[in-house]
Amino acid sequence: MTLTLTPLPAIPLIRPGDNLADILVRSLEKSGLALQNQDILVLAQKIVSKSENRLVNLSTIMPTQSALELSSRSEKDARLCELILQESREVLRVRPGTIIVEHRLGFVCANAGIDHSNVAGETQGDEDWVLLLPEDPSRSAANIRCQIETATGKRIGVMVIDSHGRAWRLGVVGTCIGLSGIPALVDMRGKPDLFGFNLRITTIGAADELAAAASLMMGQAAEGMPAIHVRGFPYPLREGHLAELVRPKEQDLFR
Repeated sequence: MTLTLTPLPAIPLIRPGDNLADILVRSLEKSGLALQNQDILVLAQKIVSKSENRLVNLSTIMPTQSALELSSRSEKDARLCELILQESREVLRVRPGTIIVEHRLGFVCANAGIDHSNVAGETQGDEDWVLLLPEDPSRSAANIRCQIETATGKRIGVMVIDSHGRAWRLGVVGTCIGLSGIPALVDMRGKPDLFGFNLRITTIGAADELAAAASLMMGQAAEGMPAIHVRGFPYPLREGHLAELVRPKEQDLFR
């Protein structure tokens, strides 16, 4: 069993309105990779957000009183705090330099996933630009998958990932925030182990495991590798849902 991850070359700087499916198909052709059934494309959130014009200039944002209060507690720009509140269901933790929220999509992350890195350089040096997560990353993945499957005739999966921290460990890790045609979880309960003992509680966060592997290939700074081709995913593809990965509040020991 072999899992192969290959960064796609020649992905240009993505602009609002760009057709990612077309760009990815052209990149696959340039790389000499012919899609096969069961292949997966893992996409960095940034290129999806940029193509969907999720760029916001902070100069256009008027902070509310709640944002001003959050700014005072977090020591962050009040305009950024306003966007964080708009993108969140609930603010969970605040300390200087850190705001942890439940994003409106259900997962917990810092700053509602709003990012400044690798954004300003694409907007004529204006450092007031920030980038929001896609409105619906799973819908984005489904649209891209549909176009690519139509163009190639192959059944594939598409995943959108972002870098998230974790409550119990240091360092960011690639995490799935949207998917189409991929199992989010793989349920191993009832399967025998090496000694015939049937597993009772084991479910595998397969989408997050793949997201972390792809993130290693993408990098976090100036690598310019926002799309990864995956072959050899060890589980059958099926339609998965982001909700599978989000722990219910009543089971969350960190809130």
